[in-house]
Amino acid sequence: MKVGIVGQRGNHRAVSLVGDITERLQREGVDVGVDESTHDEFQRGDVWHEDGTETTAMPSRLPVGEFGDCDLAVSIGGDGTFLYTARGAGPTPIMGVNLGEVGFLNAVPPESAVEAVAAEVDRIRDTGSPRYREMPRLQASADDWSLAPALNEVVVQGAQRGHGNGVSIEVRVDGSLYTSGRADGVLVSTTTGSTAYNLSEGGPLVHPDVKGLLVTEMCDAEGMPPLVIDTEATVTIRVDDAETAVAVSDGRMRRSLVPPGEITVERAGTPVRIAGPPLDFFAALGKLE
Repeated sequence: MKVGIVGQRGNHRAVSLVGDITERLQREGVDVGVDESTHDEFQRGDVWHEDGTETTAMPSRLPVGEFGDCDLAVSIGGDGTFLYTARGAGPTPIMGVNLGEVGFLNAVPPESAVEAVAAEVDRIRDTGSPRYREMPRLQASADDWSLAPALNEVVVQGAQRGHGNGVSIEVRVDGSLYTSGRADGVLVSTTTGSTAYNLSEGGPLVHPDVKGLLVTEMCDAEGMPPLVIDTEATVTIRVDDAETAVAVSDGRMRRSLVPPGEITVERAGTPVRIAGPPLDFFAALGKLE
């Protein structure tokens, strides 16, 4: 059995927790690999328990892009760390551990992390799989490229935002015109991502158990209100009169488009599998206050 762990970069508490989990799993005969940055911390001997003793764990180095070969992935940090882990985990279920501030993707508190991970490992040994729930991802593509799938959102916008900038857009859902006009851009979100960039752009707050995708215009001149559509719908965004436009997946991965041209956003083939106990969505809303 193999478990991959990612610790939030530059966070000594995260690395310490990686050490605690690794020690427990290695005693139980589990092969543990950690991301390159966390592994460098172990090689420097800079990993300590909270009681001040040095960890005896020594996991292997495992690039996040190889987490798809693991039985379970563990992300320790915030939502950003979880998204980073998800980009490499493929179909592997991911357990999110928060570091005190409950994130919308991290249901396990740090004080429960070691036992929670060990319990899922026992479950895999007993049943062949951890408990998990599937959340859709979004795939953005143009004629000659496609972006890595997004768990939260895909944004299509001009090179610059603000007064005098933006782009002329046309948005279609399954071929039918939804809106057209000038805006800073268009955001297509999963319900998982409704609490992220979508919310800051005036999109609706949607419970993650609801099946749907969200379409939200960004600072539109005379646009339509946000729209919730079926998860199987295809959104086509045509950009006409900008010098260049850009599509961004989960705030990090981006590709350019020289207008006029179209970008298609639809449900990706592989969902994200979130392992472990369910998140109390309404308790997590406290982080938005």
